[in-house]
Amino acid sequence: MPRDRRALPYAKAVFEIAKERGQVDVIGRELDAVAEQIQAEPTLHDFLVRPWVSPAAKRGVAVEIATRLGLSQLTRDLVALVATQGRAAHLGAVAEAFRELHDRDLGRVRVQVRTAIALTGDERAMLAARLQRALGGNEVILEEVIDHGLLGGFIAESGSYLVDASLEGQLERMRQRLASG
Repeated sequence: MPRDRRALPYAKAVFEIAKERGQVDVIGRELDAVAEQIQAEPTLHDFLVRPWVSPAAKRGVAVEIATRLGLSQLTRDLVALVATQGRAAHLGAVAEAFRELHDRDLGRVRVQVRTAIALTGDERAMLAARLQRALGGNEVILEEVIDHGLLGGFIAESGSYLVDASLEGQLERMRQRLASG
């Protein structure tokens, strides 16, 4: 689940409504878009988190942003509520929690994979298949990140699940085995 537990009730509520209306994919994209917009503009973010700014002012700005982005009524209502409650800075966490609820509902899991260079299509498919077996058969969505700090191999993370198949990790395990005799 998301790092910010305060986001979960908002995400659950909007997920259930979006699911009833058949709008889960759309709402997910819209939540990501509004969260990115707020994070991309530091002055906007700062305005929305200031405790002395009235809830009505925050709500007005949030609704204006949602309207300019062309968001659906459901997303506009959620953004307005979150801003009014002084939680606009948590919209990224709400979007993340919404995405996780959607993934769980569809039986899929996201795995962040850090590699030194981009994986080929075959490597990506093979890794996804292995991770799918390791993670109980859930569909695996790889979120690939190029990490120039790695010399080779990969590191895969999903929640508390971690596979360190990096060259550095292998060398460290070898060093520990040699040190322990």
